[in-house]
Amino acid sequence: MLLVIMFCAGITVAAQPSVNARLAQKVGIIESACISFAVGTLVLLALLLVSGKANLRGVGETAWWEWTGGVMGAFFVSMTIFIVPRIGTAAAMSAIIAAQLTTGILLDHFGAFGFRQVPLDLKRCIGCLLLLAGVALVGKR
Repeated sequence: MLLVIMFCAGITVAAQPSVNARLAQKVGIIESACISFAVGTLVLLALLLVSGKANLRGVGETAWWEWTGGVMGAFFVSMTIFIVPRIGTAAAMSAIIAAQLTTGILLDHFGAFGFRQVPLDLKRCIGCLLLLAGVALVGKR
């Protein structure tokens, strides 16, 4: 069931840049990213309120770098809004997926952020190389 949920989330990740880029044609790139984050924030706030599970007690115990996810998200959304109209959704998604998997493999290998360590092996390296080859094929015009 978790993989099905992630598959559905992947569909939204593929559609979101095109939707945001369409909005950007009317309001601008940074404005579109800001609207996207504002709407997302409102939805999450509503979910917190409806669930009755809003708990921010641990906020004071966080490290500075644990707050950088929002900066990363803003960069990602802004860049997809900028890039998708120029190279197409498929080319952009192929580069994103290859970068995500490659980064994920490296984070796993080093056990980054205190998570479980999964050693780098030949099979994983070949998988990354095949994805990079896919990026070259999908992105070629």
